[in-house]
Amino acid sequence: MSRRARSFVVIMIIIALSSLLLRYGAEKLIKVTMAQNESQAQTNLKFISTALENYAKDHLGAYPTELSLLSESNPPYLSKDYLNQPFLKGYDYSCSRLEASGYSCSAVPISCGLTGTLAYTISIEGLFISEDCSKKE
Repeated sequence: MSRRARSFVVIMIIIALSSLLLRYGAEKLIKVTMAQNESQAQTNLKFISTALENYAKDHLGAYPTELSLLSESNPPYLSKDYLNQPFLKGYDYSCSRLEASGYSCSAVPISCGLTGTLAYTISIEGLFISEDCSKKE
């Protein structure tokens, strides 16, 4: 085997090993990012639920009909309106039910399997549900 051929083989081995390490590193990075996104989504939904419950306590049991009322009141119940924010940490937030008698808010990954694997829903009195986001698609 010539010297050039050996050099080529060594270079190809180095490239193959480097690509394996990069793939492993990228996979771990995605998993860590998803775990952080999911944790943040849970926390944000709990903030929203707590703010809604506190609002109801202060308003004779009536929940707000718009989430923006929580951030516009003085003092504010929430520091920001999560529904009108662009995607927060890989999740999209919405409230399918937001009326004086109750609420149901959710956080769904923007890209199931890439930004998160779980979709979360929280409703009256902090009832918290999580489910695999692939079942929601």
